[in-house]
Amino acid sequence: MADILPAFPLSLVAFPGEELNLHIFEPRYKQLIHECDKTGKTFTILPYYDGKEVRHATEMELIEIARLYDDGKMDVKTKGIGLVKVIDFFDRHPNKLYPGIEFEKLTWDDDSDFLLNTKILHKVSILYKTMNISNVKILPPDKFKTYHIAHKVGFNIDQELKFLSINKEAERQVFMLDHLTKLIPVVEEMETLRKRAEMNGHFKNVIPRK
Repeated sequence: MADILPAFPLSLVAFPGEELNLHIFEPRYKQLIHECDKTGKTFTILPYYDGKEVRHATEMELIEIARLYDDGKMDVKTKGIGLVKVIDFFDRHPNKLYPGIEFEKLTWDDDSDFLLNTKILHKVSILYKTMNISNVKILPPDKFKTYHIAHKVGFNIDQELKFLSINKEAERQVFMLDHLTKLIPVVEEMETLRKRAEMNGHFKNVIPRK
């Protein structure tokens, strides 16, 4: 039998390197987490969206069970550690309650280009200033990785799935920079429209020509 990893289908995209907190309440995933806790084995978060064919998943490790409730529910801390290609999906992992996937392990390159990081962070600062966003922590260029903000640059679901499939950081940098370059003019135009709409009916300061 081919190698099979436990699968946790969720309507979200997790990225290698990303830390993710989960609340576990279904019996099948309680079983999955308890087994990971006892054996140290990993599992996958498989993005699940109706009508979308998903070919990649993120291998996750269990960091800790942060809280165990009296009814067996759990709050757990996990971290993405790798990228896998999905070969086949099974509703039930053999002899288990939870699903599984037949998989091919892919490399995940984390080597970034400092100059591209600088360009990305400059674009992000423009985007966040335009949108009045100030609560997102941004690391300096020498420590920044694109997955740090991949959920916070306006990717739609298809773009997040595409981003997940890119296993080289330099290519992810180009993908994110291209996205920001296209997005910022749209956001700036919408912000201008919003300000004009807010001025509707207000007295305006008009400086006459001399």
